Amino acid sequence: GNMFGAVEFYEAAKSKGIKPIMGYEAYVAQGSRLDKESKNGKETISHITLLAENNEGYHNLLKLSTSAYLEGFYYKPRIDKALLKNHAKGLICLSGCMTSEINRNLGNKRFEEAVNVAKGYLDIFGPGNFFLEVQNNKIEQQDRLVAEAVEIGKKLGVSLVATNDIHYMNVEDSIAHDALLCINTGKHLSDVQRLKFGSNEFYFKSADEMYRVFQHIPEALENTVKIADRCNVTMNFGKVHL
Repeated sequence: GNMFGAVEFYEAAKSKGIKPIMGYEAYVAQGSRLDKESKNGKETISHITLLAENNEGYHNLLKLSTSAYLEGFYYKPRIDKALLKNHAKGLICLSGCMTSEINRNLGNKRFEEAVNVAKGYLDIFGPGNFFLEVQNNKIEQQDRLVAEAVEIGKKLGVSLVATNDIHYMNVEDSIAHDALLCINTGKHLSDVQRLKFGSNEFYFKSADEMYRVFQHIPEALENTVKIADRCNVTMNFGKVHL
């Protein structure tokens, strides 16, 4: 929901000869970002992934993340689709993780509603700039979500991209991550009702590991490389003007 570490990340990556890809996971309000009333006692937000293809896209990320705090903050820094329409240039949009609007509809067996959401993002970003994100962290529901994303892609002519919902670097770090969740939520490891990830697959996987998971849709893996090749932000951060 923010770009706080962008400059440090960019400079660290460049210093090691690694190409930095600038982007952020945005919180999208259910309606208007200006609406600060909860529904059923809880604010409903969804996630999307936004990547900067060029410097204009990076500037738009800054504008979005700033507006999310100054105008849309309610539980989380939120944007909305009206704001996205005004700042979509230079951005590549991936449809998001299991808490995306598309996947929530699919998870609730609302396939046509998921299609309509995908159409909306396609209209905002244009052909070739919106991708259906597929993930498989060995969560029970994900196989069906991936299969239905393939259907939506065929229906709308939208390409897939394989990603991994990463929360720690190595598989063995899942134990420390589980403890961190307990600290963050004030719970004990023995509490079966606490917030807990459904597997230990939320780590930074190698290309070979990703291929084994998505070998049935290799084009989704190819698109991760194509998107990375398209993302080329070159910034002199000392002279950035919003």
